[in-house]
Amino acid sequence: MSSPDVIRIGNCSGFYGDRLSAMREMLEGGHLDVLTGDYLAELTMLILGRDRMQDANLGYAKTFVRQAEDCLALALERGVRLVANAGGLNPAGLAQRLGEVAEKLGVAARVAHVEGDDLLARAAELGLGAPLAANAYLGAWGIAECLRAGADVVVTGRVTDAALVVGPAAAHFGWARDDFDALAGAVVAGHVIECGTQATGGNFAFFTEIADLDRPGFPIAEVRRDGSSVITKHENTGGAVTVDTVEAQLMYEIQGARYAGPDVTTRLDTLALSPAGPDRVLIEGVRGEAPPPRLKVSLNTLGGFRNEMTFVLTGLDIEAKAALAQRQLEKWLPVRPAELEWTLSRTDRPDADTEEQASALLRCVVRDPNPDVVGRKFSSVAVELALASYPGCTMTSPPGNGGPYGVFTPGYVDAAEVPHIAVLPDGERIEIAPPATTLELAEVPEPALPEPLPGGATRRVPLGAVALARSGDKGGNANIGVWVRTDAQWRWLAHTLTVDALRTLLPETADLPVTRHVLPNLRALNFVVEGILGAGVAYQARFDPQAKGLGEWLRSRHIDIPVELLS
Repeated sequence: MSSPDVIRIGNCSGFYGDRLSAMREMLEGGHLDVLTGDYLAELTMLILGRDRMQDANLGYAKTFVRQAEDCLALALERGVRLVANAGGLNPAGLAQRLGEVAEKLGVAARVAHVEGDDLLARAAELGLGAPLAANAYLGAWGIAECLRAGADVVVTGRVTDAALVVGPAAAHFGWARDDFDALAGAVVAGHVIECGTQATGGNFAFFTEIADLDRPGFPIAEVRRDGSSVITKHENTGGAVTVDTVEAQLMYEIQGARYAGPDVTTRLDTLALSPAGPDRVLIEGVRGEAPPPRLKVSLNTLGGFRNEMTFVLTGLDIEAKAALAQRQLEKWLPVRPAELEWTLSRTDRPDADTEEQASALLRCVVRDPNPDVVGRKFSSVAVELALASYPGCTMTSPPGNGGPYGVFTPGYVDAAEVPHIAVLPDGERIEIAPPATTLELAEVPEPALPEPLPGGATRRVPLGAVALARSGDKGGNANIGVWVRTDAQWRWLAHTLTVDALRTLLPETADLPVTRHVLPNLRALNFVVEGILGAGVAYQARFDPQAKGLGEWLRSRHIDIPVELLS
């Protein structure tokens, strides 16, 4: 339970489109002080940007309004404050809409919002080009100011995901701007719960160990005055909170040992995880440093237009059939698109029992600034191949007209150039000053590796026989976090899974820049693969555009593992 020394913060959304009923489930499931919701991602900002182009009054997460219509009165009755980044590109518009919801429900809700992150009007002046959306990642202090002013609901635009937890904790404990260790601890807690059920067993490598994963509950962080926290969930909800499920989320979408944010740089190489009871994991020992002087800016632009066609190749001579279809389509196109990519997935197997198992997939993706080039001029040619190409020619779906695609790139601006405004429930506007102390971000020297295991008998099995993994996207890059459970396994992994070994196991990374970061306290390695996702998720450079399955592909690859580690 909460006290002056503990604040209990839950989460009910990990993305725009997450479980709609989660807000009510969390409010009814047990005690909370604050309920947060993360609705924004790089792709979401592009979606909201297109919404705003069609209607200037939009640009926020409309599902949050639906949840508020259902749950705002309940939250007020239970004394739970709502803090969400659902404001997207229009936090003021969402705050106004929530006021209308409260009036309709007949409740007195004090609604505040945080703004200033939207830099679109100044993009050229700040050297950010001409994007569709340009949003700086703000920190936690605007949220804290709104809560200190008595807000029941705080909605923001683009803040860091962890700020949704750091802000309430800072307001509750009265932390100062330079309480870096406490702030860093809250950042870690926020990072763990920000993606909802990914902390309670969702997307978890050893998912078969979890007794009930049919409907995992959402996570809760019990943040303490010193910044340490216990991660848990409501009783009688599905999923599990274990050291490994928490570590899985810790490894998601990180870079190196220094995790930079607008309020504090968190040292991920300092934290310790330990069990603290059933479905309870303690996070402690986190150290923090002054934040970097520049803020990251999410830049989304309209890259052009995209279309794709997938041909089904069945039976014999798969390679020859693919070559014929590719040669024909490229010769028949009246205008060659600016980008034309082919991928052959050999999902077929010999002497298959079903037609589907006998079939491979040939995917053609085209992009061009001109929608006609990837629309009718591409689709009509694909249709014309139907009776003139390889035997058994068919496609997974009818050709379409294609559509626009977005490109994400990060930008950076001096923190002093970005307004950070807390708009209080009474309309008063409080300007949040940039950090007084900053520190340029630098790589942490690689720590000493443990002594390698002595030689012995090995068995060639999947890496996942001993290792867990979690992967995700950061713009065009992907990260793959890999960790093990025992010191002996760590002695083997740290020396075996090198950058060269990763490139061998994942040939798609062979020609890309790959950086390895070592986190001994977590018995973990984090690999950052640059450029594997092209220009970001909306660009769809791979069939797995967010690299969600990259870690599982790595775990499925066979490698020689000491027999003593397999028992």
